[in-house]
Amino acid sequence: MIKEGKIVPSEVTIKLLQKAMHESENDKFLIDGFPRNEENRAAFEAVTKIEPAFVLFFDCPEEEMERRILSRNEGRVDDNIETIRKRFKVFQESSLPVVEYYDSKGKVRKIDAAKPVEEVFEAVKSIITPKEEKNEMQIIVLP
Repeated sequence: MIKEGKIVPSEVTIKLLQKAMHESENDKFLIDGFPRNEENRAAFEAVTKIEPAFVLFFDCPEEEMERRILSRNEGRVDDNIETIRKRFKVFQESSLPVVEYYDSKGKVRKIDAAKPVEEVFEAVKSIITPKEEKNEMQIIVLP
């Protein structure tokens, strides 16, 4: 499914997340790339009874993301132009509405991810570090 640029079924992802959360001794979690669609979001909140404290959204133009993915040299099968463009399309259609949903609730913290790595890291630290919200989940949605 990943090779095809498709989304893994919610029940599989939620079970894996719940298992990892239950096995952890932490009371805060940073979940990268989930939920990826409205069904993921609704299922996760219904099953876990958890709503994120905030959503960290890395905003970056597609051209820059494409350039970075193609130059990352990880040798991933899905790092090819066709699959990358499929993933961008899936993001626009499925994931962006989730970001918009949380944005309507005032929960999106947007980072300009086109900036240099050091600046992006500092921006992330400034959002995550000083938060007063304790014992709440934090989610990052990435394309």
